[in-house]
Amino acid sequence: MKLKISTVLLALVLNTYISRAGEGMWLPLLLSQLNEKEMHDIGMRITAEDIYSINHSSLKDAIVLFGGGCTGELVSDQGLLLTNHHCGYSSIQRHSSLDHDYLTNGFWAQRQEEELPNAGLSVTFLVSMADVSMEVLKGVNDKMNQKTRDSIIQANSKVLVKEAIKGTHYTAQVKPFFGGNQYYLFVSETFTDVRLVGAPPSNIGKFGGDTDNWMWPRHTGDFSMFRIYAGKDNKPAEYSKNNVPYHPAKHLTISLKGIQEGDFTFVYGFPGTTQEYLPSYAVDMTALQRNPIAIGLRQQRLDIIDRAMESDRLMRIQYSAKAAGIANTWKKMIGESRGIKRMDGIEKKQDFEKNFQLWTQSNSGYSEKYGQLLPAFSKTYNDYAPIGIAYTYVTEGLFGIELVRFAYGYNNLVKQCNDKSKSDADIRKLIGQLRISADAFHKNYNRNVDMQLFGAMMSTYSLSCETTMQVPLVKMKSAEYKGNISKWDDELFNKTLFADSLKLNAFLAGFNRKDVKKIEKDPAYLLASAIYAYLQNSLSPKITAFYSTTDSLQRLYMAAQMEMQAGKRFYPDANSTLRIAYGKVMSYQPADAVGYNWFTTLDGIMQKENPDIYDYVVEPRLKALYNLRDYGRYADADQSMHVAFIASNHTTGGNSGSPVLNADGQLVGINFDRCWEGTMSDLMYDPDQCRNISLDIRYCLFIVDKMAGAKRLIEEMTIVQ
Repeated sequence: MKLKISTVLLALVLNTYISRAGEGMWLPLLLSQLNEKEMHDIGMRITAEDIYSINHSSLKDAIVLFGGGCTGELVSDQGLLLTNHHCGYSSIQRHSSLDHDYLTNGFWAQRQEEELPNAGLSVTFLVSMADVSMEVLKGVNDKMNQKTRDSIIQANSKVLVKEAIKGTHYTAQVKPFFGGNQYYLFVSETFTDVRLVGAPPSNIGKFGGDTDNWMWPRHTGDFSMFRIYAGKDNKPAEYSKNNVPYHPAKHLTISLKGIQEGDFTFVYGFPGTTQEYLPSYAVDMTALQRNPIAIGLRQQRLDIIDRAMESDRLMRIQYSAKAAGIANTWKKMIGESRGIKRMDGIEKKQDFEKNFQLWTQSNSGYSEKYGQLLPAFSKTYNDYAPIGIAYTYVTEGLFGIELVRFAYGYNNLVKQCNDKSKSDADIRKLIGQLRISADAFHKNYNRNVDMQLFGAMMSTYSLSCETTMQVPLVKMKSAEYKGNISKWDDELFNKTLFADSLKLNAFLAGFNRKDVKKIEKDPAYLLASAIYAYLQNSLSPKITAFYSTTDSLQRLYMAAQMEMQAGKRFYPDANSTLRIAYGKVMSYQPADAVGYNWFTTLDGIMQKENPDIYDYVVEPRLKALYNLRDYGRYADADQSMHVAFIASNHTTGGNSGSPVLNADGQLVGINFDRCWEGTMSDLMYDPDQCRNISLDIRYCLFIVDKMAGAKRLIEEMTIVQ
């Protein structure tokens, strides 16, 4: 019997998830079709063509994917680039030592010749993007299984990529959108000679530390400066002293006019991952199952590392970047789970699913195609739950032991030594690479800290992970030592080669093929191999099967949502491709009787100052400038020094370092964080609580000019008052 949905119910279904201004990460290619009118209605004065154009230079030509997971922007015609301090942090840390502590003291190259190269660091420009859905899905039909479908898509994509980059130095990739219902081709240009130009001291660039991370109000001068170098033909080139500053097709104009509450802003960058269209079962798995376990394990690691950094200056240098990486995700997970609970996110998803199920029953075609989706999701996620929990304990717990990850890095050496087709020359080459990586590892490694991490992670794993889901060797050792993990770590760390740089270097220096037996018997290598073998042989096949099933279900569920809500303007989930998010400068209320203003000032830094807490030490030079109110042309109209501001732009990881632009497309800020109450925006967006946090560009330039005295950099930029 064909059921009917009432007009009232249809209205409810179609309006449950209408995208709101501020929500969404939109493809620049489609702005003119989907967003330009709304953007103009709320204040934008430039055109979609100014933002993204395939015919002439546009703002997109000033935006780069920085490293593997941040965004940067060009601010001069000589390749000068701005990004976040935390995005450049690992590069700054690698150049730091006790003699040249650039993390603590900052770094400013006085001349281009002093700018520091960074092996392995790259930036990538988007050349073009195009909808290639028809070409990619050619030959695909609804009757074939997922494996066949994927193989056809991969073959079609390979042809498109090859054709797109023929005769060029570009790279290209095809990426799925809306769960694999659409596909886009991205052509890119990558530069690998990227040099550190400047960074403020950590007490500016990381002011507030992990305590303030994800929080508002914020007073962090979160920026660093790099420069792109190219060959003399202005094309990408490997590092060479003969390379010259890159001349971009476009660089951003910087505005010193400031902003006001209600002003239009937009963020242009490479957001990493969001999952806005998942069923309730997936949100429950993330917020209520996985996150609490990971939060607890990361908390233990942070407690150990923080104590070590407080006790020793060298350990602060060695572990600062590691601690920041652990803490960033730890705090985000806490906020995400709290946010989902606060906004009744799972219940809202379930309400939508009830209406979805009624919709499928209204038409025999819908029922046949989509009627079993939600029951299939329910069974798949329930069956997977113990696997996902075990995987979390391995990745967040056992992999939190540095020695485990490092020792497993010798697996390839073991394989090559036992492979008769590999020559001694092959082995020597690999040994050379391992010696370099060993030096890099031990430069930032402390054996005693890792022993503490080992004890904490192994104890929690042994006690909390379901016994039937544990790594067999770990379960055996825990029984052997009767749960006394300290006896195990004493024995392991005393016997292993890998925790002692002198032992390991001597071993590698005289290494020959037969010495591989010593690695194969090493207790750290045996442990690492057992963990990775369990992951690869026991967990990974089940995880792969789970994601294969859910990917297939999600593709259908996404198509169904778009069919059910045909009048809705859908935005694709983030997937590290170039996007636009837009909204307004806005204050917010995180709790009852609590209201937050939309900007912070240098006054707030002085109010937070505490010389006894590392994260709240104020630089003497900054304090002197504050006392003199010597802000130059960077002060606001109210004569205060604005530091940061918030707006309703929808951002996520990967947007770090993204330019925040005003209605005229001028740079007014650098995006660096989100408010804690809105971190669930990767799963569900709440317009009342979701705010992106940005560094006011005037504070950035004030630090460069008045504190660092790097006027040569200011003179490179195009600045309007």
